Amino acid sequence: MIPKEIIKKIRRLDIRTKRLVNDIFSGEYHSVFKGRGMEFSEVREYVIGDDIRTIDWNVTARTGRPHVKVFEEERELTVILMVDVSSSGEFGTATNMKRDIALEICALLAFSAIENNDLVGLIMFTDKIEKVIMPKKGRTHVLRLLRELLYFEPQDTETDLALPLDYLNRITRRRAITFMVSDFMGGGYEKAMTIAAKKHDLVPIVITDPREEKLPDIGLVELEDAETGKALVVDTADPAFREAFGINVSKAQLEREKIFKRVGLDYITIRLDKPYIDELTAFFRKRAARY
Repeated sequence: MIPKEIIKKIRRLDIRTKRLVNDIFSGEYHSVFKGRGMEFSEVREYVIGDDIRTIDWNVTARTGRPHVKVFEEERELTVILMVDVSSSGEFGTATNMKRDIALEICALLAFSAIENNDLVGLIMFTDKIEKVIMPKKGRTHVLRLLRELLYFEPQDTETDLALPLDYLNRITRRRAITFMVSDFMGGGYEKAMTIAAKKHDLVPIVITDPREEKLPDIGLVELEDAETGKALVVDTADPAFREAFGINVSKAQLEREKIFKRVGLDYITIRLDKPYIDELTAFFRKRAARY
């Protein structure tokens, strides 16, 4: 039985994200993801101005009058939410945990998808595939996805970013819009990402916290790696240590961005100290203008 507090969280999330979808986001989503191509709709008689390349010669020969094929956009899409549920998602020093923001973003994308009659699926991963829910339509299905994201307890704590990409490449033949939601703290995923990007429309969503980028001067602090559990005492009052820490973080960010650019991906960076809806909306508007 689902605890009452989980049910309350799902209801609050439902109300909040549906309002954002209705008021702000749905148009941006639809303008970017228009469909997988064109599909045959019907045959009608030729009229002046029609493209002669669309003439259906079989029907024309049978009726004795020229007919053309009519095509419509194949609107239905498959959206996959690929979510990192490793322990680093428990970090958060601004207003929310990374996992809280990841959940709200997934809810917003999922509700946007079903508003456009698309299918939505979920892959939760750590250094193993923790949970998979195959794509379906409908509000009830989306609420199930959110319940799993809220309620599910992963078995492992560490992260393997290549694993879900390899898994996606194996299980999904149909092209999918795939949002990979993670803090991307790790490496070794460029090859898998390159292969996935050739098959799917892959959009990394990087969730960061400003305190991970710049340590404050607060003296001796015990830091613990959320994924490995290893603890280390550091002196944040040491300017050299703070500088070295910042340089390492900057290098990791730069390398991540280089990978995305080499693969040819659009990506979104979400900071916990800024409204995520602004970043999402700006991303989709920019992409819509380009396409």
